[in-house]
Amino acid sequence: MEAGTLLRSVVPLSPTRRRFASRPRSVRASLSPRGGYQGPRPKREWVADWVSKNDDFVRSLPIYVGGASLFAVLFNRTVSGIAPVADASSSQSRADLLTLGLAVTNILNGLVWLSIRPKSIFVVNPNGVECQRIFHDLPDPVISELLWAWESLSDVTCCRSLVVIYDGICILQIGFADISDSNGSEPMVVDADKLMKGSLYNGVQKSGSQSYLANLALYPGKSELPFLPSNTQAVILQPLGDKGIAIVGGDTIRGFTFLTSL
Repeated sequence: MEAGTLLRSVVPLSPTRRRFASRPRSVRASLSPRGGYQGPRPKREWVADWVSKNDDFVRSLPIYVGGASLFAVLFNRTVSGIAPVADASSSQSRADLLTLGLAVTNILNGLVWLSIRPKSIFVVNPNGVECQRIFHDLPDPVISELLWAWESLSDVTCCRSLVVIYDGICILQIGFADISDSNGSEPMVVDADKLMKGSLYNGVQKSGSQSYLANLALYPGKSELPFLPSNTQAVILQPLGDKGIAIVGGDTIRGFTFLTSL
């Protein structure tokens, strides 16, 4: 008998495979006759909630721990009759020195926590005047689309200013704008040519992707957007192909989320 025939008789070439039916996982949820919800409930982070509600106490807690430790070490040396001068040959003195160092570290850490606090983020009222400027040669369907886009952005986001520049022309300036220097009651006109020569416009056109300035005050390119209110908090620069750009100004730092900036 040949070797190949022997192997085929002992080990089948196409062994049968078992198929295991996968059971779909389901979560049951129902309403009780009294109207109560019966089902999985979201897990609450008790520690995180307690820390957020007692922020001042948590930040000063290292100071209390360090001060109590420092007092305990000094009190222990006083009542135990140990000489106040540290002796390097004494194990008690070395332990006390280590404890004193840890206590001072806790106190300093608490002082750092109290001095560093997150900046409060709040909605600001734009410093400027409201305006609505639309390029006169635009067809009515385009104007209606632009106005619909403005109403959608201003209703569901923190958008307070919208400027659209296309083919070297400012076709839309709506919302709040800074006050013109020449006329104290008129909104500032957008200089499209000057804007297209700046680094913000060229950078967005070169990358071909959206640029989000979450905190406009930290960017030096803010000077290239003088037509926006002086206290504009956040800006989205959205390229419109290779011929234009849409500038969206908001009234809150980091007010535009990932979903609203898509």
